[in-house]
Amino acid sequence: MEYKIFGCKVNKYYTDKWLNSDQLEWKNGIFIASCVVTDNAKRKWIKFVKETAKNIKWWEKIFISWCWAFKDGKAQSDFFDLYTDLEYLKNIIEILDEDPDLNKSNNRITISDKIKKIPQLYTKKFVLIQWWCDSFCTFCLTVKKRWRHFSRSKEDILDEILIFEKNWWKEVVLTWINLSAWWLDTTNDIWKSRFAELISYLLDNTSIPRIRISSMWPEFITDDVLKLFENKRIYPHFHYSVQSGSSDVLKSMSRHYDGKYMKDLLLKTKKIKRDDNVAISIWADIIIWFPNETEQDFKDTMDLVKDCNITKVHAFPFSWHELWEDVPAWKFKDQVHWKLKKERMWEIMNLSDQIRDDFIVKNIWEELEVLIEVVKKDDTTWEIKWKWWTQNYIEADSSNFEILSGKIERNEIVIWKLIK
Repeated sequence: MEYKIFGCKVNKYYTDKWLNSDQLEWKNGIFIASCVVTDNAKRKWIKFVKETAKNIKWWEKIFISWCWAFKDGKAQSDFFDLYTDLEYLKNIIEILDEDPDLNKSNNRITISDKIKKIPQLYTKKFVLIQWWCDSFCTFCLTVKKRWRHFSRSKEDILDEILIFEKNWWKEVVLTWINLSAWWLDTTNDIWKSRFAELISYLLDNTSIPRIRISSMWPEFITDDVLKLFENKRIYPHFHYSVQSGSSDVLKSMSRHYDGKYMKDLLLKTKKIKRDDNVAISIWADIIIWFPNETEQDFKDTMDLVKDCNITKVHAFPFSWHELWEDVPAWKFKDQVHWKLKKERMWEIMNLSDQIRDDFIVKNIWEELEVLIEVVKKDDTTWEIKWKWWTQNYIEADSSNFEILSGKIERNEIVIWKLIK
């Protein structure tokens, strides 16, 4: 079955499950993992559904799961009443639950054996350690589509990783929605954390070479967590859900921290000394032109990016969510004018690109590791071309490298120097 994934790493995880589930085994068509993070995300995937429908065969269907498809994790019975743009396709669309075989008990997850044994779409293994959120940030729509926060036991997480490891795979990605709140009773238990406990347990009981950690909410990142990033088996890469450098904007967003806390955490992160001496990479999600964002608020965010050397910014213009469903901030007064949106997006992305370029230059001639994800042979020249990422998240490919050791084969780790 063909598939198309929109949105986050969790979509990749569930796509892997669905494509290898009994429920789709004898069905034909295309599986679509949908996304509602912004109005633009909605437009992209609904356009894709309409275009796909033009070429669908009479025996095929379009299977839709993820954020647009359900409420509280279950297939949305009023889907076509709410999303009238797709009502004319209701005979060829089948709405699926979030998960084909999820077992829930007492707000803790235990997975079936099936998920541990399915073939992988990727060389890396996405491992969900926690589900969903209780925080209700004023810009967020996905919280309405999910059930509340709950976690998987560390033993269950370990079991899944060990199956993957025993089959000679080399990288796992611990993922989310609010993963740094792992094993807390609620994502509103701020300034508490058991995240270091989980990471330590996985380091002690696995030997898989690379552990990557996805986007983290900063209020759960303790000094104990930062200390564990000294270990060379953990990616020296942080992806923080920052959202803003302004305390006033963060308060309006209903975030759990202020601008000073965020800056202090970022500076501590930059000072981590790795066992392998690899430079720390920091990425950040940031929302631009949130309602009431003043010039000073925006300057606070720009200063945060510059002073803390954030090596890549995922900047998103605030989405009103006018299409079909909305968020609380849609009703806030003093919405920022769209012309300012363009100016501020250009400014922050230009700054981010400069910092990113400087970071890459500092890594030239450094010895780094690359896990090969894609290998292709040029049909004309027969040249082997490959690509993927260093452990500190610099994109590596066959045009900018010097191989020091290792084989250019999928799922192999090579030692590599960036030369330009």
